[in-house]
Amino acid sequence: MQISKKIKIKISLGVILSLLIICIGTSLGSSNIDLLDTVSIIAHKLFNIPLRAGIESKDIAIIWLLRLPRVLLAFGVGASLAVSGAVIQSILKNPLASPYTLGVSSGASLGVGIYIVLGITIPFVGNLALPFIGFLFGVLTVFLVIIFSSKVDRGLSNNTVILSGMVLSLFASAVLTTVTALCSEDIKAITMWQMGSFSMKSWSYVFAGLPFFIIGVILVIRYTREMDILSFGENHAMTVGVETKKVKKTLLVAVAILTGSAVALSGVIGFIDLITPHIVRKIFGSNHKIVIPMSIVFGGSLMVLTDLVARTIITPSELPVGAITAIVGAPFFAYLYFGKKRG
Repeated sequence: MQISKKIKIKISLGVILSLLIICIGTSLGSSNIDLLDTVSIIAHKLFNIPLRAGIESKDIAIIWLLRLPRVLLAFGVGASLAVSGAVIQSILKNPLASPYTLGVSSGASLGVGIYIVLGITIPFVGNLALPFIGFLFGVLTVFLVIIFSSKVDRGLSNNTVILSGMVLSLFASAVLTTVTALCSEDIKAITMWQMGSFSMKSWSYVFAGLPFFIIGVILVIRYTREMDILSFGENHAMTVGVETKKVKKTLLVAVAILTGSAVALSGVIGFIDLITPHIVRKIFGSNHKIVIPMSIVFGGSLMVLTDLVARTIITPSELPVGAITAIVGAPFFAYLYFGKKRG
């Protein structure tokens, strides 16, 4: 499909705006650093370009060791959630669907809750044990959804997948509530993780999430054509040779990889996966060869902005990122739902 000049201009503007947001997010904080100094520090670290005059060593440490990894992690998490949302809405043909519909967040939260309560130690993993456990349980939940849906409905119909996800999500949430009630001394740690945060996340978290992001996005991009065809209905897709069951399973695994790792690295952050695909489709249309890359750009940028608000609005304290996204996302969800009903 030929991309029009107008769309190309929009894509270019979107990428430029995203880069600007990353620089602003890295520059602003409890101690603001000049935007040009921020760019100079990043360029110096990446390309060994000489620093601007007057830049202090403490500013270099703040940008390179604290803010940049936090911003990049926020961007990666937002991008992963946005791509997952675009995929789920496409294959389930439901504009209100999201990866959380499949129970990923509930499964990951249950895993982290059990890990905190039992105080398990995992050799060779270190401070990434919590993200690893969250990712493992999130992916396991999606596999259970696929297995359960296949047993009930071999065709993996959309309604079956959604209902299976809801059932497992409610079950995982109920088990977590029971675990929390029985171990009240750990309730604060579990609650803080569920709220979502990028505070004190180092480069190790960025590097830990990168392989999952790359694998998940590659799997999704391989099936952009099939997602376009599926938008016309499963019967039409099968008549033109699309193996709908295989495509759905592969894409659900990709969503599990992306969402599971994102939730594991940052905690539970909702609504980015719901909001972003709608914004992208409104601006760029429904061609998934454009929707997926621009969901990365817009989802990452939106998460960086949300995190910036969360850590600067009541400086020096921080608000949970999940609270900010919920404040913005809940009215957006209501607008989509009631607007659809009016339509």
